[in-house]
Amino acid sequence: MARSIGVLAIAAVVTAVAATRAAQNPGPTAAPPSPNDVRLVGNRFKPLSYPEMTPAQKKMFENLLSGERRGAGGPFNVLLRSPEMGDLAQQFGASMRFRSSMPPKLNELAIIITARHWTSHYEWYAHKRAAQAAGLSQAIIDAVAAGRRPAAMAPDEEAVYDFCTELLTSKQVSDRTFAAARDRFGERGVVDLIGVSGYYGLVSMLLNTDRYPLPEGVQPELKPLN
Repeated sequence: MARSIGVLAIAAVVTAVAATRAAQNPGPTAAPPSPNDVRLVGNRFKPLSYPEMTPAQKKMFENLLSGERRGAGGPFNVLLRSPEMGDLAQQFGASMRFRSSMPPKLNELAIIITARHWTSHYEWYAHKRAAQAAGLSQAIIDAVAAGRRPAAMAPDEEAVYDFCTELLTSKQVSDRTFAAARDRFGERGVVDLIGVSGYYGLVSMLLNTDRYPLPEGVQPELKPLN
């Protein structure tokens, strides 16, 4: 009897871990999870379960799980409240995350600059790690976290940093900064930088409004900027 209880307990832990991984968006190489196995996370917005979703919510949720993310972690529990808009937003986000003309390292740089601008703790938590995995230097990541211009950047990193930082802070882009980004990345690259910054600005607003929790045991890594 005790052995049976132990086996059941282990199975429950394995199931919970699998669900958590699915919610954390393991990426396009993972198998699509079952909608009933994914546990959404939220704070002000109650986490929804698949059986209680409306048909429109289920459609958006299924599209999330079958898309490149293979999960629904982050702002999607909030976006399910407006599923038609949410489904369009998640498709746009997948395009900016997985199909941008920008190389992954530079795309992640743009994302963490946006996360820092909004002091979005979960977005920073997730994309700091994605930036590290993509090859962005720790020195650049640390400088962005501190709100400082990185001391040493490659020309392509500098073009991204200048463009995104100027756009977010001044709400404009100077001729010099625009030309530097256009000459290095082309007109599509400029538009993709605007797109990724805009999408992750939306994500930051959703996460900050929800007060989306960090994983258990994880402390916020960003400090308020003066």
